[in-house]
Amino acid sequence: METRYYVVESIDGDYANLRRTDAPSDDLKLVARALLPPEIREGSELKYEMMQYELIK
Repeated sequence: METRYYVVESIDGDYANLRRTDAPSDDLKLVARALLPPEIREGSELKYEMMQYELIK
C-alpha cells in the first residue's frame, strides 16, 4: 500500500478538502471528517497509509 501526504486546504461542515503534497496535483480530494483525526484544522498535514489518516503537523 502506498503512503500519501496531504494538507488540509479547507473544512466545510462534515467534509475536508485535501491537497496532495507528495505528488504534483491540482485536484482536491473531498474526505468525510469522520475518516480524519478529530483535531485537524486548515493547514494540518496528514499521512495516509493502510487506509487511515494520521495527523503529522
